[in-house]
Amino acid sequence: MSTRETMIERHLKGRDVQDSRVIEAMRAVDRSLFVPEELQEHTYDDRPLPIGKSQTISQPYIVAYMAQALQLNADDKVLEIGTGCGYNAAVLSHLAEEVYSIEIIEWLADLAKENLAKTDIRNIESRYGDGYEGWPEEAPFDAIELTAAPSKIPETLKKQLKIGGKLLAPVGKLEQELTLVERISEDEFKETKLLMVRFVPMTGKAEKE
Repeated sequence: MSTRETMIERHLKGRDVQDSRVIEAMRAVDRSLFVPEELQEHTYDDRPLPIGKSQTISQPYIVAYMAQALQLNADDKVLEIGTGCGYNAAVLSHLAEEVYSIEIIEWLADLAKENLAKTDIRNIESRYGDGYEGWPEEAPFDAIELTAAPSKIPETLKKQLKIGGKLLAPVGKLEQELTLVERISEDEFKETKLLMVRFVPMTGKAEKE
C-alpha cells in the first residue's frame, strides 16, 4: 500500500512539483475520504481510480501539477469546472480563500457534497449545473480550472477572469493539451501549452462548440 508521504516524495517532489504550498495542500487532504471503500488500499497510488459510472478521481500528480501551474495566492477566489468527487476542490481549498465548483452530473455533485462534508473544509461552495456558463454572479475570479476537456476554451469562462488571472484547461478531443490562459487586459489573452493529458470530455453546452 502506498502512503501519503510516499506519494508526495516519489510522485510529486520526485517529479516536477516543488511548490511548498501545493505539497502541503496535498499532504493536508485525506484522499481516502474521496476513494470508494473497495479501493482504499490504492488511495495513494499515483493514478486515477474509478468512483462509479465511468467516472474517476484524478491522479494525484495531475492534481498537484495543475494547482502549481495556477500559482494561487492565499486570498484568491477560484472557480472549478467539474467538481467530480470533490478531491481537487479540497486541494484547491488549502491554496485559496474561496473555491466555487460546478458539476454537470447530478449524482457526482451530490457525492462531492457528501465527501466534502466528511472534512473540516468550509471555504468551498459547490452546485449542480453546466460549467460552460461559469458562475457569473461570483465573477471575476483570480483563477479558473477545468477538469474536463472542451474542444476550445469557452469565451464565457475567459471573460470571468480578473485582469492578471489564469485559466487552466485540458483542450482537445481524444487527447488534450493542458493549456494555461492568462488574461493580460480586457481583450488580450496569452496562451501557453504545458503538456499532453487525457481527461473526460466537457459535456453540456461545450459539446456544441
